[in-house]
Amino acid sequence: MTNIDLIHQLRRDWLRAGRGPDAEAALGVLRERHPEEVPPYALDLYDVVRSLEEHAGLDVEQRARLVRALLEEARNPHVRRALLQTLVPGVVSVCRQLRFGDGIVADPSEVFGVALSLLSELLVDWAGQRRDYAGPDLLSALRGRLRRWLLKEKGLASLVEHFDVADVAAPAASLLEARLAAYRGGPDERLARLTYARVFGGHSVRELAHHDHSSPAALRSELRRFALRCLL
Repeated sequence: MTNIDLIHQLRRDWLRAGRGPDAEAALGVLRERHPEEVPPYALDLYDVVRSLEEHAGLDVEQRARLVRALLEEARNPHVRRALLQTLVPGVVSVCRQLRFGDGIVADPSEVFGVALSLLSELLVDWAGQRRDYAGPDLLSALRGRLRRWLLKEKGLASLVEHFDVADVAAPAASLLEARLAAYRGGPDERLARLTYARVFGGHSVRELAHHDHSSPAALRSELRRFALRCLL
């Protein structure tokens, strides 16, 4: 799935979620608490997000105040989703600034997906805060988190690089390295790679689980079973 596909999927999902009864109810609360910031013509949160588009009629200061209000009310999951949708163009810009992880991550869509997940976490962490420059502040924090994620990915890639190129017959290779290398191309390659990164790279199970998109407990159990079945 490409970045464009992901953006279209977000838009389709938002068209449904932003016009539902929950979105109308959330708008009512938002308007009650921030009557001057919410456009009078908005009937639901979809209209609120659309009003924040560059050529929708609000000036820069009005848009900034409205985004600030959305962050203040972001403990409501529907308002939080509206704020996420508002910031999607900014997420693309942040990914572009970091070149979509070129040279680190093979698939640019993975970087975009991670950026969306990191932004979702930020919105939960910052919900309820009052920030005059909420939009720029969120994107700046996202850029920092995404950069750190890319650095971790780069470090992990360099640590497992030897796993891909090691000559299993080389005299310098340890017995464990040779046995792990023997699983390249097979059904257990994933666990062999993770074991290599754990043993020779010094990565914690938590770090590896984050990279593997699994839970630390589940990955620890998998690695233990792999070691018992294949290495001991």
